[in-house]
Amino acid sequence: VQLQASGGGLVQAGGSLMLSCTVSGISFRENAMAWFRQAPGKQRELIAGINASGWRNYLDSVKGRATISRDSAKRTMYLQMNSLTAEDTAVYYCNSPYSITIKFPGVRFSWGQGTLVIVSS
Repeated sequence: VQLQASGGGLVQAGGSLMLSCTVSGISFRENAMAWFRQAPGKQRELIAGINASGWRNYLDSVKGRATISRDSAKRTMYLQMNSLTAEDTAVYYCNSPYSITIKFPGVRFSWGQGTLVIVSS
């Protein structure tokens, strides 16, 4: 199993970006997937998840600003983030959690490297 997050970078406050997570060895039809982030000095937390049936859940701090989606044919999951603020600065990761409704769920696979997002104010 491989999880490769990409698409991070330096963004101005108020801007948008789209992150991608390319996977191998994982079926979206059988596994929930989620985006996580870890800000400096903080615990890695789930911010957006999508279960095998396509139901989505978002952390309150990103609700209304984030959209999680997936493309099974491309084996890729996405996170569109809008209206970015400095509080969104973090390393973003993807993984398959055992639950998408809690902030710190266990995950099925080893973590990939993540992609760094820096929001400048």
